[in-house]
Amino acid sequence: MNLDKQLKFNIQEETEQDVQGIRLVHRLAFHGDGEADVVDRLRENCPVFISLVAKIGDNVLGHVLFTPARLIQNQGWSIEGLGLAPLAVLPEYQKQGIGTALCVEGLTRAALAGYPFVVVLGDSAYYPRFGFKPANTFGIRCAYDDVPEEAFMIKILKPKIMTAVEGVVYYRQEFDSVS
Repeated sequence: MNLDKQLKFNIQEETEQDVQGIRLVHRLAFHGDGEADVVDRLRENCPVFISLVAKIGDNVLGHVLFTPARLIQNQGWSIEGLGLAPLAVLPEYQKQGIGTALCVEGLTRAALAGYPFVVVLGDSAYYPRFGFKPANTFGIRCAYDDVPEEAFMIKILKPKIMTAVEGVVYYRQEFDSVS
C-alpha cells in the first residue's frame, strides 16, 4: 500500500446515527440482508455487546460486532466469552486495513472487559493473524452442525481460566437464522 494514499479512518463505538450505515455495510459486503438483520436483532435483544465502526467523517466504512457466546463444558458448567460476528467492510474499501483495525480494537476491548475467550466462525486464512487458533485443538467445538473444523477458531484471552476447558460453544439464537 502506498503510504501517501493510506486511508485515514477512525474506529469508535457505534451510535444511533450509525445504524443505517452499518446495515448498508453488511448488505453490500454479504450481498443480502441476512447479516444486517441479525445485527439489528442483536442490537434489540442483546444487553451486552461490543459494536465498533470504522468511519471517515459521518460515513461508516466497516463494522464489527462481538456478542456473548457460551461455552458449555463437558463437566456441565459454562463460561461466557464473546463471538466475533459479523465483520464487514464496504467492498470498495476492503484490503485497506479497516477489518484488521476493527478486529484489533474489538479484541483489545474484549480483553480489557475481562472475557476469557473470543470465538469466530470464519476464514481460516484471515483470523490467525489476530491469534485465533482452531478451537478443536483445545477440545472446543461449535454447536452448529457441518462447521468445518478449520473455520471455527478461538482466541484465548485468559489462559488461567481456560486451562483444560473443553466443550461446545453456543452463539446467541439470533444467529440461527443466517444461512
